[in-house]
Amino acid sequence: MKYFITGISGFIGSCLARELTSNGHSVNALVRNPEKVSPADHPGVRIFKGDLFDTPVLLQAMEECDAVFHLAAFAKPWSKDPAYPHRVNVGGAVNVFEAALKAGVKKVVFTSSAATMSPSDGDLPVDEDTQRTIPYFNAYETTKAEAESKAREYCGRGLPVVMVNPSRVYGPGPLNPSNSTTKMMIGYKSGKWRIIPGDGSKIGNYVFIGDVVRGHILAAEKGREGERYILGGENVTFEDFFGILAEVSGRRRKMIHLPVPVMACIARAMEWQARFTGIAPLITEDFVLKYLNDWCLSSAKAERELDYHITPLAEGVRQTLEWDFMKKAD
Repeated sequence: MKYFITGISGFIGSCLARELTSNGHSVNALVRNPEKVSPADHPGVRIFKGDLFDTPVLLQAMEECDAVFHLAAFAKPWSKDPAYPHRVNVGGAVNVFEAALKAGVKKVVFTSSAATMSPSDGDLPVDEDTQRTIPYFNAYETTKAEAESKAREYCGRGLPVVMVNPSRVYGPGPLNPSNSTTKMMIGYKSGKWRIIPGDGSKIGNYVFIGDVVRGHILAAEKGREGERYILGGENVTFEDFFGILAEVSGRRRKMIHLPVPVMACIARAMEWQARFTGIAPLITEDFVLKYLNDWCLSSAKAERELDYHITPLAEGVRQTLEWDFMKKAD
């Protein structure tokens, strides 16, 4: 099979490309700066230099491809240009869909986010059909939701698009901004991360990178056009998350519960500073406010329709910490 991927320099895209080529598939990849993609990390991947708005490059890279994986996105919490997230996440997705339609691609898998789902009512899981009753918290969620709407429009025009919605992804892979959960795990093990948001009772969903990669491939093989699939893992509170980290790592740290209002104040100060310095804040207030909600998710639809399987959190943490140990030993 022959595939085209955008976002190969990201956490999920990098791991997906590696999985596809290791199984003998051909992969074409769109890269803005080829110097940032190591040939050693991606043997067998054919690189096409360009961005999401280079239509001739997109068409060339998609030629004779069986499926397209569109993962490239602006996922950072802050942009110097407020219009940039929409341009990339919505306008870029439309360009990819349009090129795929012209190229006659058999299937497009669009990587959205579980953040477009509704927060849950405590530990009662939400799914793909749960209606969202509150506004989106930030530009990333808003633009991803709009891109999902565009994907459905292109389904109506004859383009077979399937949407996948990963939750909080972690595991072995590039330690870039989209792999923040893994960096937090490693920070806990080394003693550099000691913070628990709020009282630790809020629920999040944590998914192992291997599951997300397989979920993408299964979506290309079995996903229904116009449908979205939550690619999630276990639902646990912050307190339980760090408890599992302590048990697996064998290191029980003294943690600090940082109240969400304090986190929001710190974030506001960072944003204020960013307006004058242009230096991106580590986090913004709208991202912090998400921690006031529970995010208990169900992956039952993906399990039922795609044969998706979930790696237990303790097992995923063990593999992640072992990978970090071996990486440092090398």
